[in-house]
Amino acid sequence: MTEILVSVIVPFYNRENYLEKCLTSLVNQTLKDIEIICVDDGSSDNSMEIVRGFASKDARIKIIQQKNLKQGAARNAGVNIAQGEYIGFVDSDDWVDSDYFEKLYNTAKKYDSDISLADVIRVGNGKSKRRFNITDEKFYTSLQDKTDINKQWKEGCPTNKLYRKSLLDKYDIKFPEGVYYEDKIYTTKAIYYANGIVTVPSVAYYYWRTPDSTVKSNNSKKLLDKNNARLEVLKFLKENNAQLRDKDFWAVTDEKKIFGIPIITEKSSLKTKRYYLFSFIKIFERRTDA
Repeated sequence: MTEILVSVIVPFYNRENYLEKCLTSLVNQTLKDIEIICVDDGSSDNSMEIVRGFASKDARIKIIQQKNLKQGAARNAGVNIAQGEYIGFVDSDDWVDSDYFEKLYNTAKKYDSDISLADVIRVGNGKSKRRFNITDEKFYTSLQDKTDINKQWKEGCPTNKLYRKSLLDKYDIKFPEGVYYEDKIYTTKAIYYANGIVTVPSVAYYYWRTPDSTVKSNNSKKLLDKNNARLEVLKFLKENNAQLRDKDFWAVTDEKKIFGIPIITEKSSLKTKRYYLFSFIKIFERRTDA
């Protein structure tokens, strides 16, 4: 039996308009020793029919079905059955270069790195934009360097990387379930525990900015989950005495409201607290590590 080098996890929920492009980019990878685990998170459109069509032609595709539990649970379900030496995540409306997994896997093995990382190109509204501009193959081992090279939209994301599965298993790194912004604490823990991150130039992950993207939505549930995710990141880093730049990690830790309107807002980072009037006028700052 052929050894599986990479397990690709593809969670999907009502993505019939995007799945074909995503899966075509995966079945045509130059690295053939992969498995593609598609996790249906309770779709009600034709997404499953599209996936089944691909699976009928490619035995490397495995299918999991579950009720709608959100992306964190879907990704965890895929990882739970994954057999690859490394794990990669591709969202169902995104795609990758044909040599994406070959380059990420070979470079990770070359440096014996727990994580390898590629460039991200955001596509949408008739234009594209690079997020990382990776030009060199380089192995980063310090926590600050690993954190810096991972940043995208100010914070890390789980896609555009390969993770050694033994790293995820050893530290029981899983996605929070039933919430939005499940990726923040996952990526933080993986980066913290990884022996290093190696950057891989000349290959990219393509992020399609859909109209209903989580990062663009501002409903109250998503805003609450976003801040809770940041609080969880802060808690983890403080518990582990992480020596990182203070300014990179902020979360709302207290709010005084009148008739539902924030009057005084307290925001905390690793070593600082700031106080704002009406959420945006800074009125006071103090260090908490003195």
